Amino acid sequence: MMKKVFIMMLKILAVIVIVITLFIAIVYIVNIVNNKSEQGKIKSYGQSVAVDGKNMNVLIQGKGEETVVLLPGYGTAAPALDFEPLVKELSPYYKVVVVEPFGYGLSDVTEKERTIENMVDEIHEALKSLDIDRYILMGHSIAGIYGLDYVNKYPNEVSAFVGIDSSVPTQGGTEDPFPSGAYKLLKKSGFSRLFMKLSSDQMVVPIVDDETREQIRILTLKNMFNPNVLSEGEHFSPNFKAAENLTFPKNLPVIFFLQANDTETKGWIPLHEKQIKDSVHGKVMTFEGGHYLHHTRSKEIVQNFRKFMKE
Repeated sequence: MMKKVFIMMLKILAVIVIVITLFIAIVYIVNIVNNKSEQGKIKSYGQSVAVDGKNMNVLIQGKGEETVVLLPGYGTAAPALDFEPLVKELSPYYKVVVVEPFGYGLSDVTEKERTIENMVDEIHEALKSLDIDRYILMGHSIAGIYGLDYVNKYPNEVSAFVGIDSSVPTQGGTEDPFPSGAYKLLKKSGFSRLFMKLSSDQMVVPIVDDETREQIRILTLKNMFNPNVLSEGEHFSPNFKAAENLTFPKNLPVIFFLQANDTETKGWIPLHEKQIKDSVHGKVMTFEGGHYLHHTRSKEIVQNFRKFMKE
């Protein structure tokens, strides 16, 4: 009797193992097939700029006399498409330049480590190639860290800094080890695609037409956990540390647009107020909304930014 039960248990176990193996294989194969077919569906936008022997994608819109350079937050799959609502509001008044760093949007992937130094140098090289030498820097999220380094390196080029719920070097929470191995496995196995299909909130998208939304989805799957995105994650701690002792130049106009009730970071608003305490022209404004304020508050951001610049 015991022997029969044991054999039955072994058979059930074998079936379970076969079903799990089959499921993993199907997820893996479906991902490979979809990756190949989606590659041909990517529609190009913007223009390519040669940076360090690679191609960096840049979108330019609007014909204003002043230039606004937009820098994305960490892991934004398609910055030019993600910033669409903001570009729409800015372009009647400014020349707007969206830079897609390496590993983002339609830009190449580079072998160089994603240190604050490399990232800032590459963005600067892209702007130099385009003969853009005077501009307002506007950045979302982690661009607050790169932007801080940038304005100190190129003070004669940047005429103002605008942070959209931008990171602060002292905000904490960047010391935890970054799980690169787990993310790599998720991407390679195809489970990142499966999770995105099962949970639509895995993808943060502005209000755009269906075609643009589909492009963001394809580029999210393409760029998610690529080598540059992983390297940037691994460099969170040293990059934040490198910016810790930096301050905004005293005479540089700086304005922060922040979400009014950030529950993730302790003292979110005071941290930004501290950043501009010595600024001659410094301001903090809050809006109801999530971390991607430019998705829902672009109109108010641009109105208040223009008013601030006039003052």
